[in-house]
Amino acid sequence: MATSAANVTRIMLAMEESTITGYPHASISSGGAFEWTIQKFVRSNVSSFELLILHVPHAYCSEDIDKIYTSPECFQSMKFRDWERGLHLLEYFVTRCNQIGVACQAWIKLGDPKTVICREANRIQPDLLVLGSRALSPAYLTIDISVSEYCLKHAKCPVIDLTPESILATSGVELVLSWAKYHVDAFDV
Repeated sequence: MATSAANVTRIMLAMEESTITGYPHASISSGGAFEWTIQKFVRSNVSSFELLILHVPHAYCSEDIDKIYTSPECFQSMKFRDWERGLHLLEYFVTRCNQIGVACQAWIKLGDPKTVICREANRIQPDLLVLGSRALSPAYLTIDISVSEYCLKHAKCPVIDLTPESILATSGVELVLSWAKYHVDAFDV
């Protein structure tokens, strides 16, 4: 029996790419949040859920620092590269959703991640927003509020902020290790 659209729980996940140079895949916190959501919510009840996957690219990439730019074309190639990485990231999660059998939608929006994620969550109105947090240091947080903190205060839907410690505490080391192994194997060239 098919589940009606009214009975589907819509979970929005905000994904970011890894900041490790030369590794344009999901960050550990994003991948962990995705796998945690699958394990804790979706499980085998795939027809009752829809995952809404948003990617907001970083404003700059570490590869772009200390370069000399001589023409407008340099910036176009940067924009194309960042867009391509974003598409690659979304392709990974859409492929995983299709393998699992859970419905999904994925899209890219540009801007400040804090405000874009909240604006999209308020526009889409998911039942839940799940964020993978990097657990930033108190020193950083004195300068700027984290994306997770901002979303916890401003999103008009329930928000789960998953730190690496909370994922490990609720899922065990096996989940993180299995995600990391799958992630590396799936894109190993």
